[in-house]
Amino acid sequence: MSHKYKFRNQEGMFFITFGVVRWVDVFTRDIYREILIDSIKHCQIEKGLILHGYVIMTNHVHFIASAKPGFFLSNIMRDLKKFTSVNIINAIMGNSEESRKSWMLKIFEFEGSRSSFNTKYKFWQNGNHPIELTDNKIMDQKLGYIHNNPVKAGFVIEPEYYPYSSARDYAGMKGYLDVDLLL
Repeated sequence: MSHKYKFRNQEGMFFITFGVVRWVDVFTRDIYREILIDSIKHCQIEKGLILHGYVIMTNHVHFIASAKPGFFLSNIMRDLKKFTSVNIINAIMGNSEESRKSWMLKIFEFEGSRSSFNTKYKFWQNGNHPIELTDNKIMDQKLGYIHNNPVKAGFVIEPEYYPYSSARDYAGMKGYLDVDLLL
């Protein structure tokens, strides 16, 4: 792993990106997105995760996040990715209506066979690419990047129209996840 992409300051605020292996569009289905959202909520309540911004795209996630005192963001991200990997793959296996089941499981199994860290399947790409946010200019730039991701992808014409983003919270509406706004 690159020296650049590590949680060096566990008390810092970070821009974090994590993606599904081979950029598989898993989060086009509510069932898988709900597993991720519920897991993030659990991490907020039980593991000390503080979200300042987020977007859940079809195949990747961006956060601006920090950890409550006494918690480590690196541990939170490890646990979140591990739990969601197992549960989303199990949901795919058990979903009789999933038309892409065979194709997705073959990809996850192939990627798992290439990794010494996985027993069978691999869902998330390695790493989180954390970038510590040390000043307001960088925070604003990353928050804008996160919120404009769905606009750039052509999903919505305004960031706050995308339901799986903190752009709604910053526009005065309530999103799916609790957000500590950056002021």
